[in-house]
Amino acid sequence: MPLQQKRWRFKEIPEKDAKELCNQLRIDSTICSILASRGIKTFDQAKTFFRPQLGGLHDPWLMKDMRIAVDRILQAIKQNEKILIYGDYDVDGTTSVAVLYDFLSFISPTSFIEYYIPDRYKEGYGLSAAGIDYAASHQFSLLITLDCGIKSVDLIQKAKEKNIDTIVCDHHLPGNSLPPAVAILNAKQPLCNYPFKELCGCGVGFKLIQALCIELGLSNDLYVKYLDLVATAIAADIVPITGENRILAFHGLKKANENPNTGINALLEQSKIQSSLSINGLSFVIGPRINAAGRMGDAKRAVSLFIEKDFNQAKIIASTLQVENTNRKEADSSITEEALEQINLEINFQHKKTIVVHNEHWHKGVLGIVASRLLEKYYRPTIVLTKSGEFYTGSARSIAGFNIYDALDRCSEFLHAFGGHYFAAGMTIAPQHLSSFIDKFESVANDVLTENDMIPEIEIDAAIQLSDLNQSFYNILQQMEPFGPDNTKPIFCVKNAQNIGCRVVKEEHVRFEIAQDGHIMNGIGFNLAKKYEALNRPNHLDVVFVLDENHFNGKITLQMKVLDFRVSEK
Repeated sequence: MPLQQKRWRFKEIPEKDAKELCNQLRIDSTICSILASRGIKTFDQAKTFFRPQLGGLHDPWLMKDMRIAVDRILQAIKQNEKILIYGDYDVDGTTSVAVLYDFLSFISPTSFIEYYIPDRYKEGYGLSAAGIDYAASHQFSLLITLDCGIKSVDLIQKAKEKNIDTIVCDHHLPGNSLPPAVAILNAKQPLCNYPFKELCGCGVGFKLIQALCIELGLSNDLYVKYLDLVATAIAADIVPITGENRILAFHGLKKANENPNTGINALLEQSKIQSSLSINGLSFVIGPRINAAGRMGDAKRAVSLFIEKDFNQAKIIASTLQVENTNRKEADSSITEEALEQINLEINFQHKKTIVVHNEHWHKGVLGIVASRLLEKYYRPTIVLTKSGEFYTGSARSIAGFNIYDALDRCSEFLHAFGGHYFAAGMTIAPQHLSSFIDKFESVANDVLTENDMIPEIEIDAAIQLSDLNQSFYNILQQMEPFGPDNTKPIFCVKNAQNIGCRVVKEEHVRFEIAQDGHIMNGIGFNLAKKYEALNRPNHLDVVFVLDENHFNGKITLQMKVLDFRVSEK
């Protein structure tokens, strides 16, 4: 397998805006350039960015149907109707359900409120027929869906026919027809004037609670207390961390670090995290343990963890999720290994633009994770399938330039069912159509993707000198947290640095030690050893990295987390 190359692209900097911002802020010019390239061009915009205020949250009443939703919920509570809160089995869905269930239980302790999380394997993603049947058979008259429902036209019609009113709280794109719900809270629906369109599902549920608090004249504290769960959903659902999401994530992280939800606190104790949580920490520490509940067992436990008030009880649930996450890791690791073996045995793999691997016995719950790992290694659209009943079922992950949902649509003649979005999707395939589907999928990729598309790109924020990298510079960078989509951690490039002690460690990684004009910087580059050896341990390097801190023996030093490097041009 040849070494995977990467394209480097420097972001365009609006120099005039960056210079004016520098004059106003009087901070490092490189940081001003980064801010300007992210659309922050004035002192007031910078102030809003660096110091997000809860007062900057939008009025929840701006969301279409909010008045109808609030009135219907309060009517149900007043009349002691049974309310079923329905959400998906992932982090966004379970946090959404926990937040709304906990709040409604607080404002109406005598009403009949339950929550429902579908079984990942028996019911699948989104609102299910089994969920509607459960609501009908248990005399629920109000169904509130969270993180799902916007495309469930037929199922919500079925609920209506069973005298169940539905309130849809969702953030996914609507289809051609809206469901016949009494209220739809979704900023992406037609005629909705809500200013921010990128809330996650839990964010939409949070806005509903905010509106209920305003309507009932309750303290802001009664919705602010859920911000750590909202931030967890924002992190896990990979929504843009700009606008209102930045405010929610900023204050949610603050709460997670200072006074976390009991369930989050129990998970943190299980994971033995010592440092402050970041969005990355929420995504990769909390997220997998919550997802493991649905992948390996019953996702209802994630909700029960988040609504639990007793820390000892929360620790028991968190311990179970920890075990299941360990089992998930083992399944993920062994299936990835088997998938790699399958790829290595494929004769024409080098000439293909897609990966489709399958095995009848692979665990359905980790297929998406395995697909992501294969994509990271080979950088091509990837599908991983296993047998489920009469069909193959699987998860797809894609690369920039290839809309996986559109690609599956072009292959739909060979698919039993499919759904998803640009970068991720799921599908079921009848065994007799599998071979034809694989050929058509490859054909679609050949039509769409160029050879250049198959090379991953690193977008670099700025070229920089080692002399610029100091603690003061790093401290300002950290104030750009929380990082995430549309506000990624800045990536830098140092050019023509001297190799004064780079070495391979643990056979796979490179410990960097470089110098430039008398300044020295250390760093680590994971999985770069083969490239370092192939380039004959060059004397002068151009290095692409993010700036990080290294904590060792009580001492904190700055270091590079190296993403890529190449031989310097002379």
